[in-house]
Amino acid sequence: MTQGARRSPARRTVLGAAALTTAAAVSTAGAAAAVAAPAGSAATAATAGAGARGGAHRGLPVPAVIAHRGASGYRPEHTLGAYQLALDMGADVIEQDLVPTRDGHLVCRHENDISGTTDVADHPEFASRRTTKTVDGQRITGWFTEDFTLAELKTLRAKERIPGTRPDNTLYDGRWTVPSFEEVLRWAEKEGRRRGHPVWLHVETKHPTYFRGIGLGLEERLAKLLRRYGRHRADSPTFLQSFEPTSMRRMARLVGTPRVVLLWTPDDRPYDFVEAGDPRTVADLVTPGGLDWIASFAQGIGPLLDLVVPKGPDGRLGEPTTLVRDAHARGLVLHPYTLRNENGFLPADFRRGTDPNAYGDVFGAYRAYFATGIDGIFTDQPDTGLLAAADHRAR
Repeated sequence: MTQGARRSPARRTVLGAAALTTAAAVSTAGAAAAVAAPAGSAATAATAGAGARGGAHRGLPVPAVIAHRGASGYRPEHTLGAYQLALDMGADVIEQDLVPTRDGHLVCRHENDISGTTDVADHPEFASRRTTKTVDGQRITGWFTEDFTLAELKTLRAKERIPGTRPDNTLYDGRWTVPSFEEVLRWAEKEGRRRGHPVWLHVETKHPTYFRGIGLGLEERLAKLLRRYGRHRADSPTFLQSFEPTSMRRMARLVGTPRVVLLWTPDDRPYDFVEAGDPRTVADLVTPGGLDWIASFAQGIGPLLDLVVPKGPDGRLGEPTTLVRDAHARGLVLHPYTLRNENGFLPADFRRGTDPNAYGDVFGAYRAYFATGIDGIFTDQPDTGLLAAADHRAR
């Protein structure tokens, strides 16, 4: 999750602020109508929309709390430790990002560049594999999953990606390996049996055009695993997601698993569009016509939060757009991303104090976003999200 995440957290914050004016222009007509009705009616609208798309939302509360890369606010992301903690906290859905190994296994990393999320730099036997590649038009120097076999990756240990922001998480550096997606599926099966209910997953194909271009296409490999573990049907406790719409169109031909199109800033062109010469941007995809097109092969959208409620030049939340209303009118669920507790990630009106790494008024931010009628939200701190969701349902 989070397009452009190769940039530092501070860089992402700057980019988000830079896109605010554009985001506000995505949907201005009828913006006031997109301000949520009372909590009960928001839940009803979301459930009705999900049912219209074949039950993709079946069994989940509204709003659902989606653990972004696991409980990544407390443990190094995309580790079995982060997934387990999120589940133990009560998260409704656990997210995985998938990239391939050289021998074709799917593993859980936010990026194929593992320089900042593993101890690969401490392994002299892999020093020669540090290289520079162009991925989705960006030149990156580091170590990449596609240059390692699964067995080789298993000799590495995971570590905290943003230690400056989350120094407490570094306590767990080296504790877990890089999990394969099949390991996660087995873990979910085991936990589901133990708890007496399915473990929901939210699974992203990362850089699918790039990987298909080097002979490591993701979709067929993912579909094979979904079929093996019975998560290939329309009522499976799984969402699939991608920033590349054509990846979800491809998955629609392979499995019935519900699909979500992720949306970055309004001026962003999905990389599959860039490669195909398709001039459309995210701003085009969030129009009624664009949402009609998405609804022809997907059951939901995962928009950047700024597409739901833009920020003004001062970084404070403005008026909601019509995106929630327009998506629900087409039976699409909305799972926007990503709300985090730290000041540096919050809208300016919910920051407290001057320390960017201190917690702000995240409950206030949740109230504002839940009021729009969204069906779920990605968060690094699922325990906080669950309390906020309970507050919202009780109102």
